[in-house]
Amino acid sequence: MVPDAPFSLSNCSNCGTITKDKTDRSLPVCQRGYMNYIVLDLEWNQGNPQREPEVYGVPFEIVEIGAIKLNEEKKMIGEFNRLVKPQLYHELNHITRKLIHLQMAQLEHGKPFPKVFEEFRDWCGDDFLFCTWGPLDLEELQKNMKYYDLDPLSDRPLKFYDVQKLFSIAFEDRKTRRSLEYAVDFLQIEKDIPFHRAFSDAYYTAKVLAAIADESALKCYSFDTFIKPKTRKEEIKIIFDNYAKYISREFPAKTDALNDREVTSCRCYLCHKNIRRKIKWFSPNGKHYYAVSYCDKHGYMKGKIRVRKTEEGTVYVVKTEKFISPEEMESIKNRLQHAKEMHRRHRRKIVRKPRKSPES
Repeated sequence: MVPDAPFSLSNCSNCGTITKDKTDRSLPVCQRGYMNYIVLDLEWNQGNPQREPEVYGVPFEIVEIGAIKLNEEKKMIGEFNRLVKPQLYHELNHITRKLIHLQMAQLEHGKPFPKVFEEFRDWCGDDFLFCTWGPLDLEELQKNMKYYDLDPLSDRPLKFYDVQKLFSIAFEDRKTRRSLEYAVDFLQIEKDIPFHRAFSDAYYTAKVLAAIADESALKCYSFDTFIKPKTRKEEIKIIFDNYAKYISREFPAKTDALNDREVTSCRCYLCHKNIRRKIKWFSPNGKHYYAVSYCDKHGYMKGKIRVRKTEEGTVYVVKTEKFISPEEMESIKNRLQHAKEMHRRHRRKIVRKPRKSPES
């Protein structure tokens, strides 16, 4: 049975931050000058294939929720730590047992997920931004919520801080993804509680977030796409310091997405003008699509399209655009030539393939 929700959650119409609907406020969240950060970590269990088959839609059942609440100055102002009583998988997977050092007998003292989530939602408060180490926690949280038919966190892609990504942007090469313990050691944060429990990992993630002072890094929000845009108006278009990102609404099939004008448009995201396409959209592998255009003011701009499938069989597009050097332009041109050559070879193989003689 789904517990009665004391409030509903929605996104700030201006920035996407989660806010409650229960009060009338004249300014969007991002213009009020205050917002809390909910630093979240989860531990989950999975079935043992020989004895407990996987429950459809919930490969990982949440068994622990830990969170730290930070104010707008990133000072710790609250904590949340709850065990969740398993309802789906009644035996701890050996991987789970080894990693988090919990026994099923301990989890039996917890509360069922809907009740724990209700308490967590109340604890979060009014206006907040989720922060996690990596993108997986929010996805698994929402899968568990969907299984129990709980109200979604958002009505569209959910804006959050991926602190693992922010650490890479602020201190490394923007691409490498480190473990949480590596980041703690790098920043010389005192390790006063063990890792690999939901609360302790949330605690250390909050410490890492508080240590990031690079304003350009803190502008690099991520978007969880468990809930996809349903209309063109809900589509995500955001410009970061060195690239732009677009998340489309859903389409019935890949061909519909690739025939959409907005998906394949080449418009300079800095001066907002249509620009000349130097390399038309092509795919070297059937998964990712690339194009290069040229802006007279800003130079070569690379576009990259990733087509992603949903559980319902529809597709949506994540497109990124960034300016590149003439050398990178030549590299993409070489990839195009290689893709064309591979396509020609594949077609020749099909043509030369001998036909089977009809059975006598």
